[in-house]
Amino acid sequence: MQSLELSRSQGALGWELRAATDMAGLLIGKGLRGPAKQGLERVYGQFTEGFDTADLKAAERLLEDLS
Repeated sequence: MQSLELSRSQGALGWELRAATDMAGLLIGKGLRGPAKQGLERVYGQFTEGFDTADLKAAERLLEDLS
């Protein structure tokens, strides 16, 4: 949570995506698929380019698994 808050406060969207992806993985492990998807979608939805980067591809795969 601290990583998400810090990256968000600094406007570091790339780092926020990494933190959100990691957080989603932790939530999935606890059986909280809905909150995992919601949190990751919120960050992923802010991107308008760079969809061929490893971080965005990983987030996209995770979102597809959560659908």
